[in-house]
Amino acid sequence: MSKGAGAAGGGVYGLAFIGAVVYYIQHADSFVAGLLGVLKAIIWPAMLVYKLLEFLHM
Repeated sequence: MSKGAGAAGGGVYGLAFIGAVVYYIQHADSFVAGLLGVLKAIIWPAMLVYKLLEFLHM
């Protein structure tokens, strides 16, 4: 049984998280907007899945 099977998914999520943080911070006009950007970067996968399921009418 392989213990490292889920490691690739974590790596992809980590790179996507870093990219999202950089994007949101670059577009922030204030400290509060930057802080909200970090929070958005944490939850963006959940928002993506929600919008996808909404689009598919599930």
